[in-house]
Amino acid sequence: MKFLKQVSDYTKEAVQAAKYIGQGLSVTFDHMHRRPITVQYPYEKLIPSERFRGRIHFEFDKCIACEVCVRVCPINLPVVDWEFNKETKKKKLNHYSIDFGVCIFCGNCVEYCPTNCLSMTEEYELATYDRHELNYDNVALGRLPYKVTQDPMVTPLRELGYLPKGVMEPHDLPAGSRRAGKLPEEILNEAQPAEVAPEA
Repeated sequence: MKFLKQVSDYTKEAVQAAKYIGQGLSVTFDHMHRRPITVQYPYEKLIPSERFRGRIHFEFDKCIACEVCVRVCPINLPVVDWEFNKETKKKKLNHYSIDFGVCIFCGNCVEYCPTNCLSMTEEYELATYDRHELNYDNVALGRLPYKVTQDPMVTPLRELGYLPKGVMEPHDLPAGSRRAGKLPEEILNEAQPAEVAPEA
């Protein structure tokens, strides 16, 4: 009886192990038919999606120093320095800053800004050697980022596909073969509106 129970347990464990091995191999075989997702950064960059939350852009002239951005921020991050002008009876903005070393890019400040002086950009390359350089003042926040599609040194990629479908080794590609993604000129041509035909 004890021997039969041991054989039964051993058989169950062997079947279970075979099941797990089969699951692991199925994942492996599934990935063998997918494209590699390597992006040759910084020579190739992915085009951020339309609603990407990158570095915040700030327009100094639009800000009314209402401090709504500070109140809706989960960590009270934006620093708004203002003074009250007695003649005009309005706040005058002196300084505005956001520390991107602490910011969680939730987008609440952009969402609730009553004058739309804050907006999200596509800039995601914020790495620095000193974390204090991530504290952007109103001048740094006002700088518009350079778009990936406008940089002639970078090949913009729309998707995470580096090699053509079915090619697994990059050295197997024939010389001069085209890679996935579009050139900046092609993306700009698509972005331009089609010319309207003159009326007869």
